[in-house]
Amino acid sequence: LQRMLSLAVEVDKSPNCSSCKIADVIFPFILNIPLRSQREAFFNTMESQLLRCKLLELLFQHSCDVPSTMPLSLAKILYFLSHSVLLPYQDETATWKRWDEMLQYLSLLLMSYQNVILGSPLCVPLAEHLRSSVSDRMDLIIQKAKPKLRVSDNISQLDIELKIEDFTSRMQHALGQPFPLQITEKLHVFR
Repeated sequence: LQRMLSLAVEVDKSPNCSSCKIADVIFPFILNIPLRSQREAFFNTMESQLLRCKLLELLFQHSCDVPSTMPLSLAKILYFLSHSVLLPYQDETATWKRWDEMLQYLSLLLMSYQNVILGSPLCVPLAEHLRSSVSDRMDLIIQKAKPKLRVSDNISQLDIELKIEDFTSRMQHALGQPFPLQITEKLHVFR
């Protein structure tokens, strides 16, 4: 399934457009996956970084108290950190585990987004410019063109600290107890 989805994204002239269409079709099914382990398996085995970004973006848009209209960027990922409520499909597990899952998916979104924009850290051929078609990607790589960042990708360390503080206070208020070590570690990794 993951290989077929990856090919479906790549065969289109606009992988960005096809990943949006595929994500819109798949998203309702993700909301019905009953177990965290199954959701994690689905997201962790995705071959298409671009499709993973779109699906996770939809998931967080769906879970925001006020959805954002800006395109996916580092600023939008920080927006999700401070505006997402607990993910809507989660079962009746402990509240801290639900926050833990949300942080895990937010980190996964950040990593996938970085791979889409900057390419794989392993320098796999054609790993940059994932929003462009495969044929256009080759030309961009030959020209050594750098992927274009959005204005909203320019965030400061202060922006990160403020959003993490906001998230921490929201979570502290919701939990009413000290954070479990797993959540503290995930926040550190996200930072």
